[in-house]
Amino acid sequence: MQDKITKIFKAIADPTRREIFHALVLASTALSITQISSQFDMSRQGLTKHIKTLEEAGLVYIGSKGRERFCNANPKQLQEVNKWIKFYEQFWDDKLDNLDRFLNDS
Repeated sequence: MQDKITKIFKAIADPTRREIFHALVLASTALSITQISSQFDMSRQGLTKHIKTLEEAGLVYIGSKGRERFCNANPKQLQEVNKWIKFYEQFWDDKLDNLDRFLNDS
């Protein structure tokens, strides 16, 4: 089973999924799959696969109302990516600070 961060990276690696997620975030409300598909030049089945990947990563919630399915963005999940990046940002900041000290002490 993939860990949470791997699922998120897989979901946001695809430009179409990023666009779908971005559209949902900008909407600030639930959008039906029909509303989302009207914004993209692809089959409903193709769009549904992308949304399923976003859902598996926790970036999208899907609910039903009658026969229609609605999607909501969950941008909080991106905090996992932010934590991952911050670790490496701190790592490189420390390395560069050490290099600076080394060069200035020589």
